[in-house]
Amino acid sequence: MILPTEQISISDMAFFSLPQTQTYHERKILPYRPSDLYQIVADVESYPNFLPYCTGSRVLNRSEREDGVVLMDAELTIAFLALRESYMSSVTCKPCESVQAVASTSTLFKTLNSVWRFQPASPNSPHPSDIPLSRAAVTSPDDGPTLVTLDIEFAFANPMHAAVSAKVFGQVSQLLVKSFEARCLAVYGPGRR
Repeated sequence: MILPTEQISISDMAFFSLPQTQTYHERKILPYRPSDLYQIVADVESYPNFLPYCTGSRVLNRSEREDGVVLMDAELTIAFLALRESYMSSVTCKPCESVQAVASTSTLFKTLNSVWRFQPASPNSPHPSDIPLSRAAVTSPDDGPTLVTLDIEFAFANPMHAAVSAKVFGQVSQLLVKSFEARCLAVYGPGRR
């Protein structure tokens, strides 16, 4: 069989190179208290109830340091198309401030690090949410609205997975944030209007 000849450029071959780290950054103001938002993210065992592609999660170890920081080892299972993978994450929860998860054992990811941060915010901030915000004065650091920041950094171990994810990563990350917002609405209602 004779195939037509075709020029292949070096950029076409990048598909087969080692995976590059991808990042995603999102900031939104939500009409909830930092402690409420923290509780949603720190509740790792409820992830399959609302996070897209998460089909299982369980906390294997949980401890609390003297300063109140909660440390967990969690196993998460994700499924996307024909891909199904379970991996371990080390999770560090600073109450009402942040939740960081770092994949510690994974054949799927070379690197996976996510950090959620929560801080009091002005309703006039330029980081809009789909949920209307209250213009009422904030009376304590744990009153809403809250500026939520999500940073994700990852690289797939398999170059084929990396190539596919490069096309859809932004959409999946946005879906993650929307799912988080929907969970807040389901658990806490519309927040302070």
